[in-house]
Amino acid sequence: MNQQINNILEKLLEEYRSGQLDKGEALSRIKDIYFEDLGFAKIDHHRSIRRDFPEVIFGQNKTDEQLLKIAEKINKYSGLLLVTRTSHRAYLKLKQKMPDISFNPEAKIIYTPVADGQELCSGITVVCAGTSDIPVAEEAAITAYLMGNKVEKIYDVGIAGMHRLLNYRQQLQDSRVIVCVAGMEGALPGVIGAMVSCPVIGVPTSVGYGASLGGISALLTMLNSCSPGVVVTNIDNGFGAGYTAGIINKKHCRES
Repeated sequence: MNQQINNILEKLLEEYRSGQLDKGEALSRIKDIYFEDLGFAKIDHHRSIRRDFPEVIFGQNKTDEQLLKIAEKINKYSGLLLVTRTSHRAYLKLKQKMPDISFNPEAKIIYTPVADGQELCSGITVVCAGTSDIPVAEEAAITAYLMGNKVEKIYDVGIAGMHRLLNYRQQLQDSRVIVCVAGMEGALPGVIGAMVSCPVIGVPTSVGYGASLGGISALLTMLNSCSPGVVVTNIDNGFGAGYTAGIINKKHCRES
């Protein structure tokens, strides 16, 4: 169970036992831990218990005020915040209330850094084909890092210059799971899948010229890869890839 929620429950039970809380108020607070209704959002605090990771805020199309209210509630119960697809303006707004948060301008992510001294699980490598794919790769890397993983990065090693990729062959083969981000024709995950024994999560990006069709060409290439062990997320979904890689790697760490 998330330690912060565990502490809140212990404090709640102690207050009820000592008579500081009546039964109705205690039940009301427990219901808030299950989910909290803000009207415009119903926050799934229980997710920290089910998944060992809190609900993530998708920032696109939310007002700064909505983001702030949701973020404060999530931070109260988990102590960990991740807002994807957001802006520097929203970050400045949230930082007034939550000074410990950070902002990644490439991925456009607001997050609370992992505490100093926390042990991270090695094994994840995030690879991207071109510099233009870095924003999606960073989204994957930060997500996996916040889940308690040490993430290695290999950027700008697309198939137009295979010698660059081969320079990192041993690092790739030592990985437990690889997130591979590529636009254009999206061939890189299949190439890497042929080189390694671990799972490869392909992430097609919307980077490319007209016939790339906003990432559809890369998506179809990855889906049709003949390399076994390659699975694919939706276009530009670095968060989904990083989250899945985080689950896989943490499971390895617990079992080893």
